[in-house]
Amino acid sequence: MAYQEPEFKNRYENYIGGEWVAPVDGEYFDDVSPVDGSLVTRIPKSNRKDIDLAVKAAWKAAGTWGKTSVTERSNLLFKIADRIEENLEQLALVETWDNGKAIRETLAADIPLTVDHFRYFGSVIRAEAGDVSDLDADTVTMEIHEPLGVVGVRLSPGISQS
Repeated sequence: MAYQEPEFKNRYENYIGGEWVAPVDGEYFDDVSPVDGSLVTRIPKSNRKDIDLAVKAAWKAAGTWGKTSVTERSNLLFKIADRIEENLEQLALVETWDNGKAIRETLAADIPLTVDHFRYFGSVIRAEAGDVSDLDADTVTMEIHEPLGVVGVRLSPGISQS
């Protein structure tokens, strides 16, 4: 099967606090395809300042996110898996063009495994439970799971701003 070169925007931005923003210092680097040496796009050359903005935005969102039910978080991961699966061929082609890996590998392994990971974690968080244990006659220990933290995700340029 023959594939066309995927289309990319000329430049992408950082996704911070629910918005696409340019890197603080305005620097970008060229993403060159190993397939043919052509310029794929320009990617933010983010630094500590950009990371600080992302961490501040994440902490701002933590209050709301921490109150999000397990079911809602699980369903969100399932929706991401569905969206990736719906665009499997396009994403596989983008991944191949970006890193030079054979299309058969991105179609049959890389992207399907990504879908599988989102579905796995969407399922496993529903099974997570805290524990209460007796330490002695007057003391118990209680384990409570709370969603908290910052996650960095690299989205493929093929769907990141669509």
